[in-house]
Amino acid sequence: MVNFAYKIKFMKKILFIEDESTLQKTLGTVLTKEGYQVVSALDGEIGFRMAKKEKPDLILLDLILPKMNGFDVLKSIKAEETIKEIPIIVLTNLESMEDIQKALDLGAATYLVKANYSLEEVLEKINKTINV
Repeated sequence: MVNFAYKIKFMKKILFIEDESTLQKTLGTVLTKEGYQVVSALDGEIGFRMAKKEKPDLILLDLILPKMNGFDVLKSIKAEETIKEIPIIVLTNLESMEDIQKALDLGAATYLVKANYSLEEVLEKINKTINV
């Protein structure tokens, strides 16, 4: 029982801000099996509020979101003193150089185009970013 409590205490938390519920469930299941605690938000406003409340170890962020787009979420997180250091991986279908550069300029740690990466590759990037 002590080992279980120890594992829970040191489990890394990931906030996944994504409006595609299928992708959220699929990747969320993979991350949970890898030992991460996953919290999810289906729109940008809720995602930003959850980032402040949950203070995750990493944020996975889509850019095309209802209520508040991913660029605005990224800007808001990086402007918030208590959460600005949280690494953010953008995981989106937008693949123009302008979008990539804008996200990186706003403070994204990594930019991944969904269509170009398998779940295993996304997991590898997450592990590398979160230093597991």
